[in-house]
Amino acid sequence: MKVLVPVKRVADYNIKVRPKSDGSGVELANVKMSMNPFDEIAVEEAVRLKEAGVATEVVAVSCGSAVCQETLRTALAMGADRAILVETDVELQSLAVAKLVKVVAEKEGAQLVICGKQAIDDDANQTAQMLAALLDWGQATYASKVVVADGSIEVTREVDGGLETVRLALPAVVSADLRLNEPRYATLPNIMKAKKKPLDTLKASELGVDVSPRVQTLSVYTPPERKGGIKVGSVAELVQKLKDEARVL
Repeated sequence: MKVLVPVKRVADYNIKVRPKSDGSGVELANVKMSMNPFDEIAVEEAVRLKEAGVATEVVAVSCGSAVCQETLRTALAMGADRAILVETDVELQSLAVAKLVKVVAEKEGAQLVICGKQAIDDDANQTAQMLAALLDWGQATYASKVVVADGSIEVTREVDGGLETVRLALPAVVSADLRLNEPRYATLPNIMKAKKKPLDTLKASELGVDVSPRVQTLSVYTPPERKGGIKVGSVAELVQKLKDEARVL
């Protein structure tokens, strides 16, 4: 079974991001970038499936500019066998990424796609669901446990009321939640080995996919600072402040 894992290059989660001076987007110049944390969990799960003898090959794929090769090398150092970069300088949104990954999944003959449930830069939580719809595959989102056996996959997923277990026929799309596993650190020997693993590049323009943005960002700004709380002496004063100052009544 071949497992495909999409990974995204995002601003490191330890960095405090700030908007550009003109409000056109997030300032990424001289900012530390890394693999999306949920994608790290997805890579780890795919590698564990291979180590358990369930998967035969793990292929990492990323969509974006040439700098995304760094993120793919990280996936290779974690244990992925091969990597594919779908190169484009166009701003990619969820639907465009899903369309590109669909083409790669079909080209590679993947039986399972494991994604991070969302990226920490846009928090869209859309790509896995869109990908499953485009491929017409079964899907299981927010996975906290994955078991593959007898041509099907059993996924325990987190829902509002607790845990839900679903069984899907393969091929399928699974999105990884935070509690699925603890990603391993890439060791120095594996980082060196990753430099020799194959990393192929495809041009997005050659895949016959329309990746033009569907949503336009009008402005990006920091939220207003939260004001300190106050104490009130009576219920009447509380009601008055909610009515006249907060204007919620």
